[in-house]
Amino acid sequence: MYVEKPVGAALDRDISRAEVVETDLDCFISARHEKRVKAEVRDRAEEEAWIESTRRANVLREAELREQWCSYQKSQAERHRPVLVSLIEHHEEKAEQLMQPEPKGAA
Repeated sequence: MYVEKPVGAALDRDISRAEVVETDLDCFISARHEKRVKAEVRDRAEEEAWIESTRRANVLREAELREQWCSYQKSQAERHRPVLVSLIEHHEEKAEQLMQPEPKGAA
């Protein structure tokens, strides 16, 4: 025999357990979201600190390289100075010799 359920009989169920589960699920989602946001903030702070430390290290390295290049250029100038001075003296002597009158009968 088939007994027909009255209309709306399914609505008589107790849904308070479902509301508790929904509240628990909302709390779980909120907690996970807050945890993720905190992790992102921490990660962002770590990344910014790393970027800053890298920038400072690059500034120090560039200053060190400039100092080394400056020292190199000064030492090169000191090494070239005697050669250039003697070269200048040589050319001045040659120019002076060319300005001397030729002795008579040399041609």
